[in-house]
Amino acid sequence: MLMLTLTLFHTDGCHLCEQAWALVEQAGLAGRTRRCDILDDADWLEAYRVRIPVVRDEAGRELGWPFTLAELQAWLAARE
Repeated sequence: MLMLTLTLFHTDGCHLCEQAWALVEQAGLAGRTRRCDILDDADWLEAYRVRIPVVRDEAGRELGWPFTLAELQAWLAARE
């Protein structure tokens, strides 16, 4: 499997975002996932304001909340 970089779009104080990050950690992906606070970029805020948390891969595929650990793993596996 290729080394993959993921992005988790979130914002501070978002309990759903904290839950999504916990799933990323459970999946063993924390070391290759960057967290981007949507308040840091106007384009991110526009795109994700009411959708966070969202995980995006390098190909631009997105997995929006809600998702389970199994759904996250299946989404990752489907890219191959």
